[in-house]
Amino acid sequence: MKEPLLPYQSTRRLSQTRANLSARRSLCIFLCAVLFTWNLMSFQTYGSNILHTKKEHFRRCSINTYLATGLGFLETANRPTLEDYILRRNNLAKALLVEGVDAFVVEPGYTFSYYANVTQPGWEPWEPEERPFLMIIRPETLSDGKIVANTSFLVPHFEETRARLLNMPFEEDLHTVTYEEHWNYYTTLYLSEIWGDTLSPTVMVDEELRDFIQRGLASNGFTVTGLAGEAEVVRQVKSGREIGILKAVNTGTVEAIRAMRQCLYPYVTEKEVAEVLDDTMRAAGLEPFFNIVEFGKSAALPHGGYDGTRKLEPEMFVLIDVGAHLYGYSSDVCRTFFPPFTPNPPHNMTEQLDVWQLVLDAQTAAVKAMVPNGTAAAVDIAAREVIEAAGYGKYFTHRLGHSIGIKAHDSPYLNKANFGALLRPGMVFTAEPGVYVVDKFGVRHEDILVVREDGEAEIISGGFAKSPWDP
Repeated sequence: MKEPLLPYQSTRRLSQTRANLSARRSLCIFLCAVLFTWNLMSFQTYGSNILHTKKEHFRRCSINTYLATGLGFLETANRPTLEDYILRRNNLAKALLVEGVDAFVVEPGYTFSYYANVTQPGWEPWEPEERPFLMIIRPETLSDGKIVANTSFLVPHFEETRARLLNMPFEEDLHTVTYEEHWNYYTTLYLSEIWGDTLSPTVMVDEELRDFIQRGLASNGFTVTGLAGEAEVVRQVKSGREIGILKAVNTGTVEAIRAMRQCLYPYVTEKEVAEVLDDTMRAAGLEPFFNIVEFGKSAALPHGGYDGTRKLEPEMFVLIDVGAHLYGYSSDVCRTFFPPFTPNPPHNMTEQLDVWQLVLDAQTAAVKAMVPNGTAAAVDIAAREVIEAAGYGKYFTHRLGHSIGIKAHDSPYLNKANFGALLRPGMVFTAEPGVYVVDKFGVRHEDILVVREDGEAEIISGGFAKSPWDP
């Protein structure tokens, strides 16, 4: 009888056993991996939900705190009327006559909007393109001696109806000079009847009229001159209605910063603060158009430059420079402050506190220098001398301020060399001194001031900052 092949059968069974154990081990590893991945994803989702909840709570807190103010600042804002636009054009006509200029020529942009409200809500913006769409404002003297604006529009023939449908603020139908696309646009304007007996009209333009149009006018019978003199002042001196809108939008912007500050929490990022602040301003009908948020040493760059991911920690300065629009007018304000969870006084921050007060003192000096017939340079120098006397002159790296209206940055500019620009009652300026110590911190205070006939300039941005805990 043959002996059983035990060694062979034993090896086979052993191999099967090992295969079973390996499969079980693989299955166990797979199940463990699945369980680990599921737990990890659940944790990440949980963590993400926590972060989302924090940010949403922050947003709601900021908006609700803002709305709780009652938004009374909006009461000073009323849209410009037809009469306002007529007055603006008539004021420009008088200025053109003083300057000995035959017309002012402008294409769609800020200046066009100031005189004719071309950027109306609900309409696609009329962007400047290769076919010129120009507004020509000429002074006309009536039989009674009154000087008024006589306005015409150079427009492509096929766009004439579109131009009329803009419903621009004029009492009478628009007067147009139309051209076909294969014509010379500038010769068409030159040969139109609007110039009467004037053989070589002198036209004034500002920086918004593109170079190719200026060259086209100059090479086709016109004498082109830049914006200057009384014509430049027309937009610089604000009416009561304009000041009311500027007061509303700038006060509203500062109040939004104050409301948002009360809701800050540790380790929120600069980006998140900017997003929440934008949403807060929108709750009052303001439309933000720029927002610089910087924590700690990021603020040593006056206009930012980092990626917005720095997280807020106790005893970090927060610098926010932000602007919004209301009825076409701009806000531009800046505050530097501590978050609400920073102790008062903070630890080891003597220099930052001293600089915060120094910058406020410089701003105060600038405001006192904003007087009628003072120079734009004198305002800058007044603030700069305060900072230089404290040994921080080299850290004040930009001008003191600028005019503001439908443009956030407008002329005249407050820099230490601008002795030619004289301040007039009704002009509106920013006062924004700053000190920026690289790799350490930055401080800037920015408010909006109106030059008044008598006395100190009036603040229209919700009151000056009082302390790093009360901006």
